[in-house]
Amino acid sequence: MRVLVAMAIAMAAAPVGAEQVQVPSGQPVEFVELIRDASGAIWRFRFLAPGIARDGGSVSVDTALGDMEALCRGFVIPRVAVASAPPGQVVISLSDRPVAFGTAHPDATQYFEAYRIEGETCVWEGF
Repeated sequence: MRVLVAMAIAMAAAPVGAEQVQVPSGQPVEFVELIRDASGAIWRFRFLAPGIARDGGSVSVDTALGDMEALCRGFVIPRVAVASAPPGQVVISLSDRPVAFGTAHPDATQYFEAYRIEGETCVWEGF
């Protein structure tokens, strides 16, 4: 049964083509991938958000942070809710361009926020 639930989570979170996600700012946001650490304690939800770019972007840091909170409530919580072993922490990242996980890209604008999920609530956990 756990294998089936894990497969359902993976299928729900895996990008099939470009999965556009609505956020309060209205900026275009696309789900890129879900990365889980080896223990399953931290799940990283990665999104592409070109509107946050330093050069030519129109979305402020404060607005992007509001979008990240909305992504946690509207995108992350439903996926975590079906997990047999939910994570202790989720990290939501926005990047203005594709960046391979774990690599530095000095020209990229990237934001990261960590949350703890408590029922239907995302509790911010500052780095």
